[in-house]
Amino acid sequence: MNRRYRKTIIAGNWKMNKTATETKKFAEELKALLPKAKWCDVVVCVPAVNISAAMKAFKDMRVSIGAENLFYEKSGAYTGEWSADMLKDLGVKYVIIGHSERRQYFGETDFTVNKKVHAALEAGLHPIICVGESLEQRELGITMELIALQVKSALAGVPAEKLRKCVIAYEPVWAIGTGKTATSEQAAEVCTFIRTTVRHLYGARIARSITIQYGGSMKASNAAELLAQPDIDGGLIGGAALKADEFVDIINAANQD
Repeated sequence: MNRRYRKTIIAGNWKMNKTATETKKFAEELKALLPKAKWCDVVVCVPAVNISAAMKAFKDMRVSIGAENLFYEKSGAYTGEWSADMLKDLGVKYVIIGHSERRQYFGETDFTVNKKVHAALEAGLHPIICVGESLEQRELGITMELIALQVKSALAGVPAEKLRKCVIAYEPVWAIGTGKTATSEQAAEVCTFIRTTVRHLYGARIARSITIQYGGSMKASNAAELLAQPDIDGGLIGGAALKADEFVDIINAANQD
């Protein structure tokens, strides 16, 4: 982390978990545990059907609500989808874009990721842009080439003045939901490379200011070591974000000197 230049952000990604009732219960548990003094920003990204409940449940807490997806058109005949403007109107601040599960199960591509990034920024949302490689791609030695392609594709056409609203989350696909975690050295190497890629695109000043998260099975037991890396500015947390005590342990790790 480097708080001098950029925000530290701990974001929970609930995926397809919890009902509206369970959302309220989680918020009550989190409120009792959340430290009063925080140096990091806390975000909870919930299923779309829980957004209204989350906005109400977390309203008295220093917690921002995020969505897990959006569609890139403003309106139209797109049954089952929701737009950036709809999320903004509900009070959503962040939105996850290009998560590996969206790419794997729902046909998300670098092209659609870019369109969604533009839609989010136009509506004033903060996109959390996910990039990462599979185990096969890592073993082939093409991790950096793939990450560079994903970053450049996602940010294509994004002006420098809007890049400050973006967050990039490195989530090695082989470490999501598998219990495996990249070593701190592996995670730091890729996050540093992401910042270098942004520097080549936008210059050093802007690259210093962008938050880069690690998103592959970060949990209480490894959070402090991962967050000690200078180019890892937070986490996109999956399973550990579903339990208030575990989520707070990670937040506490981000609040250490």
